[in-house]
Amino acid sequence: MCSSDLKLNEEQKKAVLHTEGAVLVFAGAGSGKTRVLTHRIVYLIDELKVPAWSILAITFTNKATKEMKQRLVDMLGENDVWVSTFHSLCVKILHRYAEKLGYGPNFTIFDESASKKILQRVMREKHLDDDDRDSFAYHISKAKNEGKTSDEYFADIRAVEKDAMLICEVYDAYQYALKDNNAMDFDDLLINCYKLLQTNDEAREYYQNKFKYIHVDEFQDTNTIQFEIVKILASKWKNLFAVGDDDQSIYGWRGANIRNILEFDKAFPDVTVYKLEQNYRSTQEILDCANRLIKNNKSRTPKTLFSEKKSGVKVEFQTSSTEYEEVDKVVDHILYLKRYQGYQNSDFAVLVRNNALTKIGRASCR
Repeated sequence: MCSSDLKLNEEQKKAVLHTEGAVLVFAGAGSGKTRVLTHRIVYLIDELKVPAWSILAITFTNKATKEMKQRLVDMLGENDVWVSTFHSLCVKILHRYAEKLGYGPNFTIFDESASKKILQRVMREKHLDDDDRDSFAYHISKAKNEGKTSDEYFADIRAVEKDAMLICEVYDAYQYALKDNNAMDFDDLLINCYKLLQTNDEAREYYQNKFKYIHVDEFQDTNTIQFEIVKILASKWKNLFAVGDDDQSIYGWRGANIRNILEFDKAFPDVTVYKLEQNYRSTQEILDCANRLIKNNKSRTPKTLFSEKKSGVKVEFQTSSTEYEEVDKVVDHILYLKRYQGYQNSDFAVLVRNNALTKIGRASCR
């Protein structure tokens, strides 16, 4: 695939063709970031003859991984590009080197249900109320996502949590129980992979040499440990291609660190930044509304989404005092359009934040 074959807009093409060094792409909603990622990988392989096995692409969900793999197969045929989530990547690395951390090679990965049972047992042994289990689970996960031991986490929370000492005691007991079962929870996959790469020369050098080009999607959703893993892996070749949108960072509650993308240049001072601002999904009316809203974000990189789509209807919004009033307004509007403009139920889509709202209004539109 030569540069003239790239069916991309100019900014997308610049990002794809910039193959060496650190590159940060701020990709607005609907701006074709997956297209850019896949085209860049194809360009590396087809045009620059980079071995597929030396290319790593990290996504955030299994669905995104499957989609990217399929796109690459469609464009390249069967290939050896490593496409995985952070957790899947860490599992592959740990299965190869788990014994270096004191685990058996066939360690068990505990899902959320199994992890809760272990935590429940630990709390029962300490005569703690099971109703507090979610609170302890939150603190343990937060500590791990920040890469902190119980002592380090205690220093952070001692001034704001009255049960700080107890939280950290449970953290230690929970970790001991996991290790005793030759098991890791989902957070352990990240923190243990980081520890391995940080402390074991053999593992670190093997994967640093292997991955010459590293790509990370949805970079605004990375947590502290994930970024540390990426920095270690990219430290030899320094070819890191990160794509994200600070305006779409909504996962701080589960450990995402927005500073990773906003302060990317501190870790990679020679970074080149591109902005993908052309939206391919929405009309300009929708984007104008989004731009007016997004510009109020306090910490962000300025960008303005635009579209070449034909004009559409104006965006309308309504405020309601209660969820019932909100549902009534939506239902009344749908009924009006059905009765006086001939629309059918299949013409409408209703998006809600709370699933309970669907039950309130479902029967009214029949």
